[in-house]
Amino acid sequence: MIYLELLWTFFKIGLFTFGGGYAMLPLIQEEVISHGWMTDEQIIDFIAVSESTPGPFAINIATYIGTEMGNGFWGGLLGAFCATLGVVLPSFIIILIVAKCFEKFKTNKIISGCMTGLKPAVIGLIASAVVSMAHTVFFPSGVSFDVFKELQFYILAAIALVMAFLAIKKVHPILIICISAVIGIGVGYGLGL
Repeated sequence: MIYLELLWTFFKIGLFTFGGGYAMLPLIQEEVISHGWMTDEQIIDFIAVSESTPGPFAINIATYIGTEMGNGFWGGLLGAFCATLGVVLPSFIIILIVAKCFEKFKTNKIISGCMTGLKPAVIGLIASAVVSMAHTVFFPSGVSFDVFKELQFYILAAIALVMAFLAIKKVHPILIICISAVIGIGVGYGLGL
């Protein structure tokens, strides 16, 4: 049954991922593709939608995937509930246990060492997600020199340079969003997209 499968799949993702939604991306990609629920391109679209909606990324993407996997309105609602519950439940349980035991273990060197050791793993998971998404977005037909002949490559390179410049200059995020919207609309109409 798809609803139990959604609950269990996202429960495993929530249980074995530290570092937030971005650290979950590789596991989400692997699980969703291995179940045949969607393709790499669809996952990229889901990530974009999850990023653009308010709320935590992991909950947004779990809810979105659950909605898509359910049948009809009620099935989509149940699918969204099961996937969201699955991704949230492990953290809820762990936080309850940690809150109960925190005072006893907060100075424990083993616990402190484990938390310190998790930081590089989280960075690695996020980097893995970035590389995987970049490959899907920038090189959908594989890595070759033909990419340099396409206009899309130069547009994406220009966007990356502008992003780097704006990050270095510490421009306010709302201004970046407004400028990006104007440029996106202009490019969309200019290229007839």
